[in-house]
Amino acid sequence: MILLLGASGYVGAAFQRYFTARSLTWRGLDINELDCTNLNALTAFLQREHPTFLINCAGYTGGANIEACETHKADCLLGNAVLPGVIREACQRIGLPWGHVSTGCIYNGARPDGSGFREDDPPNFTFRQNNCSFYSGSKALGEEVLAGAADCFIWRLRIPFNEQNNPRNYLAKLMRYDKLVDVRNSISQLDEFVRACCECWEQRVPFGTYNVTNPGSITTREVAALMHKTGACTKQFQFFQSESEFLQKATKTPRANCVLDSGKLLATGIRLTEIHEAVETALRNWKV
Repeated sequence: MILLLGASGYVGAAFQRYFTARSLTWRGLDINELDCTNLNALTAFLQREHPTFLINCAGYTGGANIEACETHKADCLLGNAVLPGVIREACQRIGLPWGHVSTGCIYNGARPDGSGFREDDPPNFTFRQNNCSFYSGSKALGEEVLAGAADCFIWRLRIPFNEQNNPRNYLAKLMRYDKLVDVRNSISQLDEFVRACCECWEQRVPFGTYNVTNPGSITTREVAALMHKTGACTKQFQFFQSESEFLQKATKTPRANCVLDSGKLLATGIRLTEIHEAVETALRNWKV
């Protein structure tokens, strides 16, 4: 039985769909059912239920917009930094393998040569650099808490999207705005992300950290062009002249924009669709 923490969230719902489609035995667990930050309570639950694998999708994002993390800092730290540490300790106590959904938002930009950040590159969008959003800082702390954890996957998700119109969907977010900032990012097709994470366990690939993003990177202008090409959105977007103008006029919180290298995951034999193709497919199948 697979135990899914954070089953009711955006990412958790995608894992639910995967499990159901493949008739896998699983159980969801949310914070209103059990205080998962209570080490003894969580350990006792795991000993009683005997899961074979645990997936942690729980965390604090502030909803559809990370701005809320700036004003709910205690909740943000609890969900993104403290909780992973408690899960680590509970799983280690009983020898349970598990996977943790992290984020690529702990990076900004690209490597000096323009290539994507690799899993062993130190994060550069954290509290230590003092230039990050509180969300990114808390997620970076969460990865620090898990450093050296045994029998643990850390899966880095980046700006999820698919064909389903949802406030958390990257494509739906862009469609809501009239004016966009043109930046380059690595992003993750949500259902492919979930499949890849599950295949890490099913195929018993080595434990460790993986950038689970679709190969390549894409700019906001390229996404907007694909929206027009597919007819999913015909809005004539305007663009901020620069990212600094966007930060001054449209948001109070610094945003991570980064390119990640997914070569480590691809080397295991787990494949994701090239990013432009994945975005175009989602837009051609867009469900309003």
